Amino acid sequence: MKLYSQKDVDRRALKGARIAILGYGSQGRAHALNLKDSGFDVVVGVRRGGAGWKQARREGLQVAEPAQAVQGADLVAILVPDPVQKEFYQGIRKGLKPGAAVLFAHGFNVHFRQIKPAKHLDVVLIAPKGPGDLVRRQYEEGRGVPCLLAVAQDATGTAHARALAYAHGIGGTRGGVIETTFAEETETDLFGEQAVLCGGATELVVKGFETLVEAGYQPEVAYYECLHELKLIVDLLHEGGLAKMHQFISETAKYGDLTRGPRIINERVKNEMRKVLKEVRSGRFARQWIRENAQGRQNYQKLLAADIDRQIERVGAGLRARMPWLHGKRRNAPQAPKRSAARRLSAKASRKKSPKRARSVGAAAVRHAA
Repeated sequence: MKLYSQKDVDRRALKGARIAILGYGSQGRAHALNLKDSGFDVVVGVRRGGAGWKQARREGLQVAEPAQAVQGADLVAILVPDPVQKEFYQGIRKGLKPGAAVLFAHGFNVHFRQIKPAKHLDVVLIAPKGPGDLVRRQYEEGRGVPCLLAVAQDATGTAHARALAYAHGIGGTRGGVIETTFAEETETDLFGEQAVLCGGATELVVKGFETLVEAGYQPEVAYYECLHELKLIVDLLHEGGLAKMHQFISETAKYGDLTRGPRIINERVKNEMRKVLKEVRSGRFARQWIRENAQGRQNYQKLLAADIDRQIERVGAGLRARMPWLHGKRRNAPQAPKRSAARRLSAKASRKKSPKRARSVGAAAVRHAA
């Protein structure tokens, strides 16, 4: 493992450089503000008059339309969502000067060749291992969120140094920067989301809840045991791994963990994980997701609507309303959709695709630059 810290940074790599941050969402805002506070010349590329344009200006940043923002920029960070990056890139690629560095926070579109930068450009990746609000908050507190660094194309011979200097500018070298590849970052990120962090964890929670309710236990009690208390365990794991979890849970819980856990997450589950990883590495998942976006996301919307219209969501909403300490903790946390929202999503997904719907990805590319 190659781990870089502040002492490894070449401060000359981006000295006097103009940096364009395209997009002002979670990561875009954090990167732009951190870089500005680190003394860099930053311009934010967003849709004129949009929410991002107004917010960036309020927070003291230069703003410009994306195509104008990249003009003369030495480094261009593309921080709009993955599904719109391909079309978005087509709108700004002609403005990229030879020798500029194009930076991504996730390798999806480069690794799966949706974006193919010209040979005269550096192509790098800096992926903070945390959401944008945490990247900003840690920087303000004098700390930093660890980052991954990768170089896909080194046209100038300085791609690595510029990427590391960028990571330093957003605070990443305070937490440590690990060298990786676009392939490794993309494939592990997708696998982790699908098999463990999002898909695996949430399905485990829901199936546990349903098992208790179907056996006659109160839904509210089942919610506390299978979802609410999960945070207690995750916090212990996050702070000190398995050892800290075992240190703070009861002997009974430890014995149940050691003897029953492997029966739930067993070799059959691991074999399914291997299949999921194979689909990620082969590009099968990427092709399916790209096709889903191109066709208007109807199946995605249907699946999402069904997922948030579960009994556990309705029970949880009522219980969380009685726990005021849960609210307002994260500045950028999305609100859980209400049941009516789920119905609207389902109805939307059932409609036939209209010409306007078919253009949704292109419209999204403009919106997400805001």
